[in-house]
Amino acid sequence: MSALLRLCFVLPLAAPRHNAQRWEPCTDLRPLDVLAEVVPSDGATSGIRIVQVQGARGLQLSSAAPHTMSFPASRIFSRCDLFPEEFSIVITLRVPNLPAKRNEYLLTVVAEDSDLLLLGLRFSPSQLHFLFLSEDVAGAWQTRVSFRSPALGDGRWHTLVLAVTAGVFSLTTDCGLPLDIMADVPFPATLSVRGARFFIGSRRRAKGLFTGLVRQLVLLPGSDATPRLCPSRNAPLAVLSIPRVLQALTGKPEDNEVLKYPYETNIRVTLGPRPPCTKVEDAQFWFDAGRKGLYLCVGNEWVSVLAAKERLDYVEEHQKLLTSSETLGIEVFRIPQVGLFVATANRKATSAVYKWTEGKFVSYQSIPTHQAQAWRHFTIGKKIFLAVANFEPDEKGQEFSVIYKWSHRKLKFTPYQSIATHSARDWEAFEVDGEHFLAVANHREGDNHNIDSVIYKWNPATRLFEANQTIATSGAYDWEFFSVGPYSFLVVANTFNGTSTKVHSHLYIRLLGSFQLFQSFPTLGAADWEVFHIGERIFLAVANSHSYDVEMQVQNESYVINSVIYELNVTAQAFVKFQDILTCSALDWEFFSVGEDSFLVVANSFDGRTFSVNSIIYRWQGYEGFVAVHSLPTVGCRDWEAFSTTAGTYLIYSSAKEPLSRVLRLRTR
Repeated sequence: MSALLRLCFVLPLAAPRHNAQRWEPCTDLRPLDVLAEVVPSDGATSGIRIVQVQGARGLQLSSAAPHTMSFPASRIFSRCDLFPEEFSIVITLRVPNLPAKRNEYLLTVVAEDSDLLLLGLRFSPSQLHFLFLSEDVAGAWQTRVSFRSPALGDGRWHTLVLAVTAGVFSLTTDCGLPLDIMADVPFPATLSVRGARFFIGSRRRAKGLFTGLVRQLVLLPGSDATPRLCPSRNAPLAVLSIPRVLQALTGKPEDNEVLKYPYETNIRVTLGPRPPCTKVEDAQFWFDAGRKGLYLCVGNEWVSVLAAKERLDYVEEHQKLLTSSETLGIEVFRIPQVGLFVATANRKATSAVYKWTEGKFVSYQSIPTHQAQAWRHFTIGKKIFLAVANFEPDEKGQEFSVIYKWSHRKLKFTPYQSIATHSARDWEAFEVDGEHFLAVANHREGDNHNIDSVIYKWNPATRLFEANQTIATSGAYDWEFFSVGPYSFLVVANTFNGTSTKVHSHLYIRLLGSFQLFQSFPTLGAADWEVFHIGERIFLAVANSHSYDVEMQVQNESYVINSVIYELNVTAQAFVKFQDILTCSALDWEFFSVGEDSFLVVANSFDGRTFSVNSIIYRWQGYEGFVAVHSLPTVGCRDWEAFSTTAGTYLIYSSAKEPLSRVLRLRTR
């Protein structure tokens, strides 16, 4: 029983003091049909249209003036001015297919004198947001609780129940399993609505008008309305209370079975922590609210009835991988019928390949390198290659980076082709229209950082890579290839032009057989680009490592700077800034997913004082962008790679400051 309902029953029984007033709730503890307050029984209100879709009537409000669809809060809060601390909102609606980043308001409570939003419910294509005003001694601010969009934009009717109680915000869609959020800021116990108005389908202004259809909008003070609605024979049209003008249907009625046919059952659902499963609990259900899973007690074991969605819970160290020296780059790859491997690019004369064996990486092969910076694994037909970017010359003073080929007979990588490079930082392998390419990031030649990087093309006749195109770069550090529809792109991370790290990094598009400049980005010692997709959206993240200018060496040196995430705007035909994230000499981004959640992890390497800085995992929060969720202690972190096995999902990072890489396991719930 909710706290508000307990007060209703307990307080009247207490012995009244002299001149004491009897406590009463601010409004009746019955369903309050908010929609009926603004719609007369005949529906004759200017700008409102009654539309019948899929056998049910709804109201289209977008042509009505916002003030027409409003009423004073005092009409339903007749005894005092406080909004109930516990309540639920029931809404039946049919939403339009909104463009990205558009928001529409379903319900708001606005202070008339200040236009301050006290409470609101709005939705976007990806989320449903509940807004309310929070206050303390420091001032007032708006709190937002966001639910992942329950797939409303399918052109059908849906009934939502938003229940607020004891710091928990719960959303139930079409009588399905509730989605619970434990918010850091609870709903206020003393939200005053004195001098406020309810607005239906707007926020008191033309912007953000609700353009869909609404059929039901009910406020139920003091309790969760879900048990009154569910189960229902027609859950998308379950009814608590609707205006009279909408009650006539040409199709089958959507009578609520619970209200029309009350019944009892001995089936019980247990909530909370995992309970025991014994003969006493046999055939009983347990709902794990944390994992959103429903389980049935069978014998002595809880059996999953509805599978819980996998969610990242925490990160734990799985393996300390000792390396011959500091590691500047790592590459995780698989060889069919052989296994999972990781190649480490080590600072000293030997790099190594490790094989995943019995849940750990074990040494498999040593390869001579010269201050290796990165490895790149790629295939051409059945051929398997591994290319290393060498930063320093060999014993003869010659600068070569080497491509190794996998020997199916020896089960080892053997040298295949050497390519002259200049302090190579990275290789990128890609395929365009059936042709195979390798791009090398040449960092500098002597003290000159403004040199050409080279794109090589595979010649099927000679079975070698040959120079195909040169591109002018400034201290090139990384290449990243990606495709958008039929178009191929290649973006370079330029780090230093000889005097400053404030240089532009460039995005190239392949047209007429070569890469041509498409867009330039202002960057600060750019060390890495990471492209990733979330749904239909395409993002490009740059890791900025250092803000430095030789003319302002002392004043302008900074390692704690923003790295930037860009999003492709198809209409503008360009990437536009989406989010700034503060990083500490970031050297790498890695995108990965766990279940339905998307994440980015950054390699923070140096904060200006120490190399022992935390690297951060950020989770995609839709409207809010990427939000920090895990802090990982690292030392001189240089590179991240994500990989999965049958046992789970892992991250591995390399350290440029100690001969130790670490494998981390992502624990899920």
